[in-house]
Amino acid sequence: MKRAFKYRFYPTDMQAAELSRTFGCVRKVYNLALAARTQAWTRQQRVNYNQTSAMLTAWKKTEELAYLNEVSSVPLQQALRHLQTAFTNFFGKRAKYPRFKSRKKSRNSAEYTTSAFRFRDGKLTLAKMTESLEIVWSRPLPEGASPSTVTVSQDSAGRWYVSLLCEDPSVRPLPPTAAAVGVDVGLDHLLTLSTGEKVSNPRHERRDRGRLATAQRQLARKAKGEGANRAKARRKVAKVYARIADRRRDHLHKLTTRLVRENQTIVVEDLTVRNMVKNGSLARAISDAAWSDFRSMLEYKAQWYGRELIAIDRWFPSSKLCSACGSLQDRMPLHVRAWTCGCGTVHDRDVNAAKNILAVGLTASVCGAGVRPQRSTPGGQSAMKQKTPRREP
Repeated sequence: MKRAFKYRFYPTDMQAAELSRTFGCVRKVYNLALAARTQAWTRQQRVNYNQTSAMLTAWKKTEELAYLNEVSSVPLQQALRHLQTAFTNFFGKRAKYPRFKSRKKSRNSAEYTTSAFRFRDGKLTLAKMTESLEIVWSRPLPEGASPSTVTVSQDSAGRWYVSLLCEDPSVRPLPPTAAAVGVDVGLDHLLTLSTGEKVSNPRHERRDRGRLATAQRQLARKAKGEGANRAKARRKVAKVYARIADRRRDHLHKLTTRLVRENQTIVVEDLTVRNMVKNGSLARAISDAAWSDFRSMLEYKAQWYGRELIAIDRWFPSSKLCSACGSLQDRMPLHVRAWTCGCGTVHDRDVNAAKNILAVGLTASVCGAGVRPQRSTPGGQSAMKQKTPRREP
């Protein structure tokens, strides 16, 4: 299986200037091709990748766009391929219409294929460069790995990264196990497992909120424009955000890897986080918990290691249903964290929900309902049909 390995690197001044030019040219070519395809679309015509590639050749011959010849042609061609993929997803109703890339908001990146880089003895040299990149090898590549694609990027905090796509033989199914777990996500506790274990919520954004507010106030005092002081203040804000995101991602990776290694079957709720963040009082906490990232990590890791991930219907009343006798409570406000059922069982709200999530997930799987993780398309329709029965009103 192919897997991307991402590393940080520190370019020289000449390398940084070359890569910055490449980022700008990639963005320019992408926007020109998108404009051309959009104009053709208004005339009820379609322009494919081959036609935009011919356009690129013509653009390079003009005096206005002659600077496109100064950078490697491979990242420019890859930008056209990415645009083709974006249109394919759009016509397949899997994504929205492609948008133009912004110099300030879009991610700076360039993709190189094997003809545009040299990787020998752990040293990577890109096209149009004479020196290899100074990469921090924080972890080794798979033995004998040969990258098929290299992607160079720079984040908003000014950090440079290189991602190498190569075959990883270590990604293979884990030995089967009989363990299964239900997972209930929350805010007081990030995860509550059907085993009774509760994983605390680190609240990374809250812990750095003071530092973030200070950096944002300093940015607000700077005059708007292209000044160096404003750019420096903006970078400070970006570094705080990057610190929060890095710590959150690291924590989620450790949690999801542990769950996948220890359990054969993992059952979660199919939550619509994009609708839940519309709640003004909880939006910040929900975004900090990153439930969508948690779900995505579980999905691809379960696929990698031969585990089963089941997503039950979001409308299943997991909190109001007694996991002991099956009776359903009429109401269960959020402030109620523990309750006693008529059968005499005392429930912790989150542990009870996790047990119910596991039970309904295993039942649906055994009965052949085949509940699987799903994603909704921009049009609002599910990418896969949800087969868990919904509770009648």
